[in-house]
Amino acid sequence: MVVKREEAGKRAKIVRMAAGQGKKLILVSLAGLIWIQPMVLMEPFGRTTSTVYAAESQATKLGTEDITSGAKLVKYQYTTTRSGKQVKVLADVIEVDLSNPYVQLDVMTGKGGQVTTRQSVEGMAQETGAVAGVNGDFFATGGQGVPMGAAVSQGTLVTSPAKLQGMFTFGVRSDNTPVIDRYNFTGTVMAEDGSTFPLTGINQESYTTEPDKAYSHVNNMFIYTSAWKSEERPKASGTTPTEVLVQGGVIQQISYQAAIPGQVPSDGYILRAHGQAADFIATHMTVGQRVDASYQLVSQTSGQQLNPSEFKMMIGGHTLLVDGGKASAFTRSTTSISGGSAVARTAVGYSQDGKKVYIITVEKNGSSSGLTLAELQKFMVSIGVWKGVNLDGGGSTTMVTRPLAETEAKLTFTTSNGSAGQRAVANGLGVYTTAPQGALKGLKVSGASTLLIGQTAAYSLKGYDIYYNPVDAAGIQATWKSDNGNVAWTGEGFKGIKAGTSKITAVSGDGKDSMEVTVLGGADLSSLTPVTTFASLEAGVSVSVPVTAKLKNGNTVNVPDESVKWEFTGMKASVQNGVLSVQSVNNGAKVAYATPKYDGFSGTPIVFSASSEQVWENFENATYPVSFTGLPTEAKGTAAIVQGTGEREKSKVLKLDYDLTGGSGNKFAYAQINGTTGKTIPEGATSMAIDVLGDASLNWLRAEFAAADGKSIYVDLARPLDFTGWKTITVDLTASAIKHPAKLKRLYVVNLEEGQDERALTGSVSFDNIRFTAPVTGGDTGMPSATVTMVAGQSSMTVDGKKQTLDVAPLIKDGTTYVPIKYVLDAFGGQAAWNAKAKKITVTRGTTVLELTVGKKEYMLNGAAKQSAVTPIIANNRTLVPLRLVSEQLGINVNWEKKTKTITLQS
Repeated sequence: MVVKREEAGKRAKIVRMAAGQGKKLILVSLAGLIWIQPMVLMEPFGRTTSTVYAAESQATKLGTEDITSGAKLVKYQYTTTRSGKQVKVLADVIEVDLSNPYVQLDVMTGKGGQVTTRQSVEGMAQETGAVAGVNGDFFATGGQGVPMGAAVSQGTLVTSPAKLQGMFTFGVRSDNTPVIDRYNFTGTVMAEDGSTFPLTGINQESYTTEPDKAYSHVNNMFIYTSAWKSEERPKASGTTPTEVLVQGGVIQQISYQAAIPGQVPSDGYILRAHGQAADFIATHMTVGQRVDASYQLVSQTSGQQLNPSEFKMMIGGHTLLVDGGKASAFTRSTTSISGGSAVARTAVGYSQDGKKVYIITVEKNGSSSGLTLAELQKFMVSIGVWKGVNLDGGGSTTMVTRPLAETEAKLTFTTSNGSAGQRAVANGLGVYTTAPQGALKGLKVSGASTLLIGQTAAYSLKGYDIYYNPVDAAGIQATWKSDNGNVAWTGEGFKGIKAGTSKITAVSGDGKDSMEVTVLGGADLSSLTPVTTFASLEAGVSVSVPVTAKLKNGNTVNVPDESVKWEFTGMKASVQNGVLSVQSVNNGAKVAYATPKYDGFSGTPIVFSASSEQVWENFENATYPVSFTGLPTEAKGTAAIVQGTGEREKSKVLKLDYDLTGGSGNKFAYAQINGTTGKTIPEGATSMAIDVLGDASLNWLRAEFAAADGKSIYVDLARPLDFTGWKTITVDLTASAIKHPAKLKRLYVVNLEEGQDERALTGSVSFDNIRFTAPVTGGDTGMPSATVTMVAGQSSMTVDGKKQTLDVAPLIKDGTTYVPIKYVLDAFGGQAAWNAKAKKITVTRGTTVLELTVGKKEYMLNGAAKQSAVTPIIANNRTLVPLRLVSEQLGINVNWEKKTKTITLQS
């Protein structure tokens, strides 16, 4: 683009903005709500009451983290008095040393360096390679996402300042001196005949000007460059536009009273004119003629004309906050930005000597309550800001920084949006490094901070150089060690050996870093629960037995197989790779238990009991939906519960008709059970039997189960389906190691691409009488019956009329009767295990497993958490349990005779 050159060198040149030419434009944006249409100004502007640093306010430095050579993150806790109460607020400040040759500031703009493309600060930083950044300029949240202030990137004016009062900008000149000032924009367009027309702005959206309250584009001419992404230039400009496309300084196209379709080309710009400006174009411009455009910024403070090329960068802001090391008067009404409310804030300023820039954010989240603008002024003064300006705040306030040894900037703190994450903003202020690769300076160790006994975890190592930039970890050879025997280095990671805390250290040359690793012991657990609750008691049965531990701090962890030891009662079994296999059943045992143990902590046992075949579905009274789906999309068919035919004419069946002639590749016809959800199968099922009406299609017939861990389990029913008529198919489910609770999702036909010409593409199969063999999960399987009588306060009881001595008498406390459970179980069958560390008693009887903890109202019944109004107690060094709670859960009837204080138990 050709422009007129002025002798004073103060007028800027419109430059080419081709995609991929040099560094992408980076626009610093503080994107939030500021009303600009209309804007009510207050004259004079309200002054802050905090013109001095109040004694009751104090900034305490919490820590410093290097980001790169010349930039560091300083974390503060700022204490102030608000409404008569002391408040502590967290602030994060990036200090940039402008005298350091390796650090630079620049504007980050939306996506691809273009306006109207809003993006999160983290997204802009990662796209442009910034090592740190914050949100930047204000923009109308209901508009196209264009900054209100001037944005300069590497000497190029990306957006001109809107004509608004009291809006300051922050910039860095070519000589690396910072400046905060207010600027106007002036420019001229010259036609080939020498006539001129004022140029109002560059890449601006429509707004209401101040103080005249006029529509920005009426009778005015603007330039739009390829930095403007949207095809609308801009929306709602107030009048019908005339547009001129200029490439190489020559008019290529003129569109009268209509916009030129499409985006601005990378090697040109578009003049957009309205009213009188459009008349000027109609009178003085013709396709093929040359046109010149020039512009400048003018300081409102000094009147000095400035070429944008004199600036490395510039970003717009709002009111001035600090001037001369003191809180300044607000230069603009702060009502629209909640100036008097404590919210998240963003600001930028510099030191008195002009060598240090402070990029400031104030947190508003669960750990920090934000600041008012007046409080922000005090904080800025307290940390050394000489002159500072407000940037966009509230939900837009975001800071990202690159942690040591990492390659990308990450969110520094939780934004006030919370779970909503980062807000997409118009631009941001980025920090960049040009430092070369230097020698290794330090290491960063990362990995699991907790281990279980027997668990091995890998730890990663990253490095950073003397300029605090990341070093390729592949070239780092390190030595690993631990300060004690709680963990041991295996050559591939650290293994938990015993409970306690260790400090692990990596050393490479002069680089060294450590981290603490805690090995969790049994005392850290509140429960240890296998996913499987019930299983069939027969030799050869295999079940998946992943174990989950709940810690006392409330967290839940998956326990590695190597960390669990198992205790077996009533059977011989083994566990390998998370699968328990029953080898043999003890003579006479009708119930057996597998109890997980961890460092002396006993978990909930898995109950193994006799199995029986259960009719799961005969389709006579099914109330759930059944539907057909096919793959590929050309696969057609139906699935429905219908009246059977022939020998099944008096019963209902699930019929699957399929037509797989369409599409290509492997083909599937599914009968979906209960929509996409499926229907729950019996716990611990070891086999499934199903009646199938075959069609001799030679396709495969399969079933799909959804396991508790989210995995799909596929089971072959017939491979191939080579029969006609009804046939009962039985399949073993033990090898599938299905994690319960599980569901049967669908029955389906598979037509493989390989050998497809040998299999039928159309056909029909039906299903009936689905049965599962599964353990009995209720009742008192094999448990003896008896009648037991006890009297509160007496150290004896009778069992079927025979008297026995008790070593501790039943007692009544707060209306609840407590008894020693051992004697009850001796009479009615079952056993009890006491965990002294956890003060937990585990009672097993038949297929019931009950866990109770002294002083804890929550108890576990067959792995499910329940609540009780009473808890076990300790009396005379013996543990007593609430009689009615325990007995009724174990299937034992309780009768209480109040007058004689007699307890009668029967089963």
